[in-house]
Amino acid sequence: MALKASISKVRLSVSDLDRGVYADFSLSVAQHPSETEARMMLRVAAFALHADEQLAFGRGISTDDEPDLWLRDLTGDIDLWVDLGAPDPDRLRKACGRARQVVLYGYGDRALPVWWDKHGDALARFANLSVFAVSDEERQALAGLFGSNIELQATISEGELWLTDGEATVSVAPTSLKRAV
Repeated sequence: MALKASISKVRLSVSDLDRGVYADFSLSVAQHPSETEARMMLRVAAFALHADEQLAFGRGISTDDEPDLWLRDLTGDIDLWVDLGAPDPDRLRKACGRARQVVLYGYGDRALPVWWDKHGDALARFANLSVFAVSDEERQALAGLFGSNIELQATISEGELWLTDGEATVSVAPTSLKRAV
């Protein structure tokens, strides 16, 4: 019998000083059985960084043709494709062809630099691709905010995200490896 995803209810209040976005979101976040708490919370952090009423979670890490997060316009075209980790470069190439903007939040303090050294030059040609690195320390701190029923406040200023549950505060400052043109 296949294991089922567990669902976390997240109430997220976003104050994005960089983009002028101030909104509250009620999210149901499915955690795939193979997904760590740190990765799931990184998806929530990515949602906060790109917060929009139309932003939605993809079907999960076992789905090849959908991102972790995406923003579609009213015609169904993809405005924003957000992935996490160190995906196959072909996946990013296809995403860059399908979406107006593609953002990757890579992680793995030891694995990501090796992945970037190997694929960075090939990915440089995609003008609509941005790549950011999130440290293992930041991801583990995000895991500390995990729960089945979470209330979070997110503040974003100068590209840095502060997430708090009222007791603990986590800072995430993704390092830019490549910015879209």
